[in-house]
Amino acid sequence: LLFSWLFVYKDKQPELEQKQVEEQQLRSTFREKHLKAVNLEIYEQQLKDIERSFGALLRQLPGKTEVPSLLVDISQTGLAAGLEEKLFQPANEEKKDFYAELPIKIRLSGSYHEFGEFVSGIAALPRIVTLHQIEIKPDKGTYDQLTLDLVARTYRYLDDEEIAAVEGERRKKDKKSKKRGAAAAEG
Repeated sequence: LLFSWLFVYKDKQPELEQKQVEEQQLRSTFREKHLKAVNLEIYEQQLKDIERSFGALLRQLPGKTEVPSLLVDISQTGLAAGLEEKLFQPANEEKKDFYAELPIKIRLSGSYHEFGEFVSGIAALPRIVTLHQIEIKPDKGTYDQLTLDLVARTYRYLDDEEIAAVEGERRKKDKKSKKRGAAAAEG
């Protein structure tokens, strides 16, 4: 018995320990996958809910043809609040994954309460408009007037061709960065 243990089992002991560790890993992986499989219906329902809410948000983004009228709406909101428009300067679009941001530099002059009315009016627009880099300072030469500088950002969804173009540009950049990384590693 001692000889069989020395010659057979002793040599196989490390392999047995390795297989036991592997078995525990496989059991753990099985438990994780089993939990996911059990909850699959819940996950699928969550995915449907997310897609529905994403679709609702996406409908709030104007298309290419709606952006000019949205710019007019933003400008009209300031005028309706009684503000004097000193600057309204749309900048170049910044394309992201599936949408584009259109930043607009705005400078308005008026009272604090008119600024509040303007911000409320922007919030009430049917499209998504966010306000950034807000700065309020006294208007030179008057005691009750203020100047509001800000960047309004509106968003629009990209059509399929634009999304393909954005992805193509991203792939080109990735290839260039990989080549630079490989060249740096070699050098």
